[in-house]
Amino acid sequence: MPESAGKRNRYADLMAANWAVVAAFSAYFCMYAFRKPYTAASFTGETFLGLDWKAVLVLSQVLGYTLSKFLGIKVVSELPPARRGIGIVSLVVLAELALFGFAVTPAPWSALFLFLNGLPLGMVFGLVLGFLEGRRLTEILAAGLCASFILADGVMKTVGTWLLENNVPEVWMPALSGLIFLPPLLLSVWMLNRISPPDERDVAQRVERTTLDRKSRWRLFRKYAVGLSGISVVYLLVTILRSVRADFAPEIWFAISGGKASSSLFTVTELWVATGVMLINGSLVLIVNNRHAFFVSLGLCQAGLVLVLASAIGSTLGLISPVMFVVLLGLGLYLPYAAVHITVFERLLALSRDKGTSSYLLYLVDSFGYLGYVALLLGKNFWGTGLNSDPQAIMAIFNSSLIWSSFCGILLLGMAWGVFAHQFPKTPFRSTN
Repeated sequence: MPESAGKRNRYADLMAANWAVVAAFSAYFCMYAFRKPYTAASFTGETFLGLDWKAVLVLSQVLGYTLSKFLGIKVVSELPPARRGIGIVSLVVLAELALFGFAVTPAPWSALFLFLNGLPLGMVFGLVLGFLEGRRLTEILAAGLCASFILADGVMKTVGTWLLENNVPEVWMPALSGLIFLPPLLLSVWMLNRISPPDERDVAQRVERTTLDRKSRWRLFRKYAVGLSGISVVYLLVTILRSVRADFAPEIWFAISGGKASSSLFTVTELWVATGVMLINGSLVLIVNNRHAFFVSLGLCQAGLVLVLASAIGSTLGLISPVMFVVLLGLGLYLPYAAVHITVFERLLALSRDKGTSSYLLYLVDSFGYLGYVALLLGKNFWGTGLNSDPQAIMAIFNSSLIWSSFCGILLLGMAWGVFAHQFPKTPFRSTN
């Protein structure tokens, strides 16, 4: 191939990758405007069955989101690629209509509409990821996608806080936030639909990704059930801790600093976290060997849990500032969380050459992760400690959970490492895998 033609091809590949990253990042970033701004409100003054009203609302939405993850196991793995774009738009529109229902419906019935808001949104990530997986640059593309939900979590709290500061009623703030971001979301989905499918070189290195019926899904799970179970438990623990950190961020900040967080703080801290996670996880694209990349990603998950443990101990002993604690904890939790989204299942399929999608494996563990968070919210001990609106109660549970979960997660990942090392022994004949 002439040198000039090679340069044009590399330039075209670079432009296509940039397009895909922008499209995926902005689409999922905008989705968060329909999911997270309500957490910036306090919703004080009301209770339901003796529970703080905000905790009821968080539980309602998480219940819908969790059910959505289980539905997504089937929907995401079976939906044809040509219908992913319209699927995303349909799900988001349903979520926005539910937010309008939340605004006009009196408590306690309004909580039902937050359940209906979460019900479609849990499937959006898998549909967006479907545009990116199975490519030589998937780690970079998916890192941009994961950076979107890390950064958006803080930005949407900032948006919600700003709307409240400008006298938007708490019940209307979530719906207005969604309306603001609906036009850019539609533009982002249009961009996603213009992404070209994986080419021959992508398929040769990462294996072709195909839809799966029920029997195929069950067969793929059984083949790696032991190792996947270990990863699933770790992912469950990380999901619970990450969700508590996200949904009760204002209360956690008040507990560790003694003051109310500014509207910009959530964005600043999550920007640092998103940058670190994107750079670290995205760099795995430099590892061409699928076996090496897979095991490095498991090691990265362990490193994140070590960082969680260190941040919890450092905060308890007063060795780090509140801002440093929030940033380091976020980085430690999101490193394994993002690695599962970006690399672990992507390289497992590329290594094994099994048919399927990483989105299916992700939703398999994601559904149980959110189910664990629901169990935590419903647990007797959770409410019995007075967690409802007491920041100190939140931190009492949170700190102990960080320490014990880190220890357990590190051990479980070591077990999963050993299982997969037995299934994929290093051989001199596995040059590309």
